[in-house]
Amino acid sequence: MKITLTSIPVNDQEQAIAFYTEKLGFVKKEDIAMGEHRWLTVTAPEGASGVELLLEPLAFPPAQEYYKALYEAGIPAAQFETDELDREVEKMKTLGVVFRGEPQEMDEVRYVIFEDSCGNLICLTQKGS
Repeated sequence: MKITLTSIPVNDQEQAIAFYTEKLGFVKKEDIAMGEHRWLTVTAPEGASGVELLLEPLAFPPAQEYYKALYEAGIPAAQFETDELDREVEKMKTLGVVFRGEPQEMDEVRYVIFEDSCGNLICLTQKGS
């Protein structure tokens, strides 16, 4: 068994594809019209081959409330990893990414939380620093 697809709910797919490709450096994989929404996925050039992130439209009202509550509580909806946290943070700041504080340490992990401009907080981590 393996993970090939996971999703993150976004309140605007067009804004999401711009953010995830232009600010995070992901690559658009699939973009298929599906009525009012799209099957829209990205991949990470540095990630595991074959794994896609679905930028899923947040259209289900109970899910809207849930993700709004997560955001307001400061709880990340997803976590990504990097080998060079400080370099990534500086690059992302120059691209206008909004961070919720500076990198922190917890045991052997450094992390920082940022906004994805589509209604989510994301935790960026570096292990073994």
